[in-house]
Amino acid sequence: MTKNTLTTRNGERIAIVAGLRTPFAKQATAYHGVPAVDLGKIVVNELIKKHDLDPKIVDQLVFGQVVQMPEAPNIAREIVLGTGMSVHTDAYSVSRACATSFQSTVNVAESIMAGTVDVGIAGGADSSSVAPIGVSKKLAKTLLDLSKAKTFGQKFGLIKQLGLKDLLPVPPAVAEYSTGLSMGQTAEQMAKTHNISRADQDELAHRSHTLATENWAKGNLDGEVMTAHPEPYKLFIDKDNCIRENSVLEGYAKLRPVFDRKHGSVTAANSTPLTDGAAAILLMREGRAKELGYQPLGYIKSFGFAAIDVWEDMLMGPSYATPLALKRAGMELKDLDLIEMHEAFAAQALANMKMFGSKKFANEKLGQDHAIGDIDMSKFNVMGGSLAYGHPFAATGARLITQTLNELNRRGGGVGLTTACAAGGLGAAMIVETA
Repeated sequence: MTKNTLTTRNGERIAIVAGLRTPFAKQATAYHGVPAVDLGKIVVNELIKKHDLDPKIVDQLVFGQVVQMPEAPNIAREIVLGTGMSVHTDAYSVSRACATSFQSTVNVAESIMAGTVDVGIAGGADSSSVAPIGVSKKLAKTLLDLSKAKTFGQKFGLIKQLGLKDLLPVPPAVAEYSTGLSMGQTAEQMAKTHNISRADQDELAHRSHTLATENWAKGNLDGEVMTAHPEPYKLFIDKDNCIRENSVLEGYAKLRPVFDRKHGSVTAANSTPLTDGAAAILLMREGRAKELGYQPLGYIKSFGFAAIDVWEDMLMGPSYATPLALKRAGMELKDLDLIEMHEAFAAQALANMKMFGSKKFANEKLGQDHAIGDIDMSKFNVMGGSLAYGHPFAATGARLITQTLNELNRRGGGVGLTTACAAGGLGAAMIVETA
């Protein structure tokens, strides 16, 4: 154990006992019609069964969902009620956009640190295949007014005001509420501002798919990805279906830009696809884990959350959150054995990597006299990243944490950074270590 590790008041570390996820699937494929709450139940139930955990001893479950369904606003509580846990198990839901399961993991960890919880489960699930379809503002207002109208004339007058376009369904927004900009438009802005070339973006995407393919072939993901049998239970999925297993670098150049068709560089191939999936992490007080006979994957050393401007470089969160986590851990970037960064877009990942090594950025934005540090590519996303695996918004953080600890253990132990950008100008970072 290195210095500055998170502990309870009695000096016990926060153990990450295990992590598990469903295979991630492209929108409208393997999980077509399966809501996020069911994906959450699937993965938590399998986590409990796989590790022979008595569900009744789980004190708390914190789960998240970004694309929320109105009929199940507290996904965490629904998971508790659907997986055999005690009805008295504390459960609440969180949302921090693409860093949601970082937040749920930290919330459970803080409960353990406070001494109120010994055993907890954290995670997140999202379905882009089952999304809330709304109605226009005018139709919503009219429907409310109709419920209060008393005469036929009043009702007819209200209906007469509606046009055909007012009756059309409204899909979930893909743009930021505060700016009207999509994440892809922000990725384009970052590519232009920081001189990230199309060739570099395509190369990172190709690297991600190639490494993911290699690691699946080696069996390195078998222990952390379950086999899912979604309704109607006729088919199963046991592997991510977003990965380009025959990725060829030259093929990426054939795709046209999506968000700036004339001068852009962000394409469907160097961006994460809309994805369905769920991931969960089992956390315990170190002593409790030992009492129950578990050998933890590792421990939480530190974490940091950051919030930045949404109008420019909105996806630069890792470059702000990482220094916080490093400082709290008493470490420098060079001390890390692995670095796992969420690849929402190749442009976003490359821009953050560039800022990590920039003394100018550190001076002007972070108020420190030295750069965060140059990233050693032999340590960076060594199993591939979100560009290959896909990105169910609320599940990615838990994937990063579990994947990093498993790889550290395969390498004989060490310390790793996991970090992600998130919508709304948010960022998250967590440093984990093995025993």
